Amino acid sequence: MTRRLATLLGLAALAAGLAGCSALPDKPVRATLYDFGPDVPAAAASVAAPAQAALVLADIEAAGALDGSAILYRLGYADEHQLRPYANARWSAPPPQLIRQRLRQQLGRDRAVLDLGDSAALARDGGAAPRVMRVDLEEFSQLFESAAQSWGLLRLRVTLMENTVGGERLLAQRYFAVRKPAPTADAAGGVRALSSATDAAADDIAQWLQGVR
Repeated sequence: MTRRLATLLGLAALAAGLAGCSALPDKPVRATLYDFGPDVPAAAASVAAPAQAALVLADIEAAGALDGSAILYRLGYADEHQLRPYANARWSAPPPQLIRQRLRQQLGRDRAVLDLGDSAALARDGGAAPRVMRVDLEEFSQLFESAAQSWGLLRLRVTLMENTVGGERLLAQRYFAVRKPAPTADAAGGVRALSSATDAAADDIAQWLQGVR
């Protein structure tokens, strides 16, 4: 009788344990990480183009949510003033870092692109100080015009400075705004659209720099 009672108590304890396990919350879903993908090599004709003067690319400045890792979108048909983050998708690094990396890759096809520290080293060695490009990120989000159609929006303010004995002098400033269609109405589509917009902006900036004297 005692052995039977012990067996029943053991089965009851096992059943209670299994019931407790089923009540545990599901494992949290890990967010999918995105970046701009590999850089596309320049065509042979572009590689052979005359080299341009070296350029210093400062860290890109951004404020608020644009400096985080969230992939942001707006519902233009509901409230276009509200930035919303995707719940299960993230950038692998803050957008200012990803954009700077892509700008450095694109502009570096026909010129040397340096960091601020490299410019200081050149000055100490008696070399000519290259121009400094400063970039402010003002918009980087996916805008839904409807539940099925959306765009990747990128807006940058680019300032070109010249180093002088008295400090930096303003040479030129321009706003760049690019809009590219998203192939799908989700985070993956927004990422592709924003990546395409960044590449287009890099091309526009490269052309603009060639015209600044």
